[in-house]
Amino acid sequence: FPGSMAGRVQALAAAVDRDWDGDASAIWTKGNPDGPEVLRRLQALPGFGEQKAKIFLALLGKQRALTAPGWQETAGHYGKEGSYLSVADITDPESLAKVRASKQAAKAAAKTAKAAKAPAP
Repeated sequence: FPGSMAGRVQALAAAVDRDWDGDASAIWTKGNPDGPEVLRRLQALPGFGEQKAKIFLALLGKQRALTAPGWQETAGHYGKEGSYLSVADITDPESLAKVRASKQAAKAAAKTAKAAKAPAP
């Protein structure tokens, strides 16, 4: 795991260096992009699928004052004001507890839904 994670970090750093002249903030600032463009740029990074890119976009908007038009809508439910769904919403121990509770509730709901779909023995 440590070796594979190191490789992932190196690939990400190489992409930022190559594509953004070593300035990670250029991903969300260069050319004054809108929310959908920032999402596209994030998804182009190694290791950033749709969900991780949306969470990162929400983090930029909620905690780093990103002003790209449409960022909230583009981030989907992660961009919703007052939500506690991801790292984008964690600012203190209380919000961390709310995010953990939200994740536990989502897992329980998924488990219940799966059980409801299972064929009867």
